[in-house]
Amino acid sequence: MVKIAPSILSADFCRLGEDIEKVSSADWLHVDVMDGMFVPNISIGVPVVKSIRARTDMFLDTHLMVEKPGRYVKAFAQAGADLLSIHLEADMPPALHAALDEMEALGVKRGIVLRPITAAEAVLPYLEKGLDLILVMTVEPGFGGQAFMADQLPKIAAIRSYIEKYCPSCHLEVDGGINAQTARQCVAAGADVLVAGSAVYGAEDIPAAIAALRGA
Repeated sequence: MVKIAPSILSADFCRLGEDIEKVSSADWLHVDVMDGMFVPNISIGVPVVKSIRARTDMFLDTHLMVEKPGRYVKAFAQAGADLLSIHLEADMPPALHAALDEMEALGVKRGIVLRPITAAEAVLPYLEKGLDLILVMTVEPGFGGQAFMADQLPKIAAIRSYIEKYCPSCHLEVDGGINAQTARQCVAAGADVLVAGSAVYGAEDIPAAIAALRGA
């Protein structure tokens, strides 16, 4: 079954605890960390993740949109992240491999992320590490509410084929412009985890919106 990971980027940060409880019927909670350098926006950091961990036992799917993410792996792991995903564009390959190794040593699940410009083949050197997740961005990272980029669907399908061949237990997540229609397209292409922000938090009936996405 498809997992749904509501993005707290679309939550009301003045009522973050309440808004996390509103999505408790979802499978994961997606936490976007932005540093103002890798992406132009700035969102949250380690203290907020620590506070979220104290408020919920949901699986914290933590997406690091930061330069040189290896600098922050230990801090976010200790704050309570269950999974850390790092961008292939955020550092050189040796440093990214070292960051993934540190995640494994700390007992945190490991993910990599591709911006729209990055080719599917870029995941191949990392699949050998036994990844837990690959995240395909279907918008440019940094801001919520963007339109879904349908030209990323072939990339999702290609990565699904790589996963089936080299690392069948790895999840394939999609983030960006997910709604009832685009969710079906992503699942058909091979995704099994969907990140949704405004489609969940903008809905009048949040549990129903989550259920609709899960049934895509």
